[in-house]
Amino acid sequence: MTALVRAAHAGPAGAVTLLAVLLAVAERLEPGRVLLVGAAVLAGQLSIGWSNDLIDAARDRAVGRTDKPLASGALRPRTVRIACALALAATLPLSLACGLASGLAHLVLVASAWTYNLGLKATAWSWLPYAVSFGLLPVVVSLAGAPPEAPPAWVPIAAALLGVGAHLVNVLPDLADDAATGVHGLPHRIGPSRLPAAATAVLVAGSVVVAVGTRFTLASVVALGCVALLAAVALVGRGRTPFLAAVAIALVDAVALLAAQ
Repeated sequence: MTALVRAAHAGPAGAVTLLAVLLAVAERLEPGRVLLVGAAVLAGQLSIGWSNDLIDAARDRAVGRTDKPLASGALRPRTVRIACALALAATLPLSLACGLASGLAHLVLVASAWTYNLGLKATAWSWLPYAVSFGLLPVVVSLAGAPPEAPPAWVPIAAALLGVGAHLVNVLPDLADDAATGVHGLPHRIGPSRLPAAATAVLVAGSVVVAVGTRFTLASVVALGCVALLAAVALVGRGRTPFLAAVAIALVDAVALLAAQ
């Protein structure tokens, strides 16, 4: 069971689900609706994580990824295929139970993430599924309300920038392994020396969008100040410092987005 959870990319799946639940709470959805949104997002994220490891199993074995249960032999492909199919099957009714508009938006979100797994990750368009899926997340939550309402335009824009920044940061530790197995997405084309600065710039842009969208509330200004300090650290730091600073900026952006709801 532990191996199956690891193969689902439990950390990212849990983080996205938690963000969706917190957005739902911030939108003041009823408790049952909050749980429904959380269940739909979790099912979709599990399908995304398991499909990723299934598709990448051969590449992971080629570079000796012992942390990957499928690559190490700790988990049978059939087990993951069944789990992925069940999660995907659950995603459809759970999504539509949140409302037609919300459900359709969530299905597009999940389909977008699957396109990354199915091949876009190895192209210059690797950023696009992250922009679409993260940008749609607050839309899914807002449309799940009664009555359903679309969020202000700046909210999905800020979320999309957060997603692209998260993509650039997330790939940093795996650049060498990816390149060795033929994966040349946008982060690989930017290059390891320029990637921390690029990720920082995108995440800072997200912070600016939140500040402007909220008309510079105290919370957004404080967040922007924290981001500016972290950006300076990311740009002058050495070793893993730029990576850690970019991760911290992503977290500040997520909190600022939540506070703005």
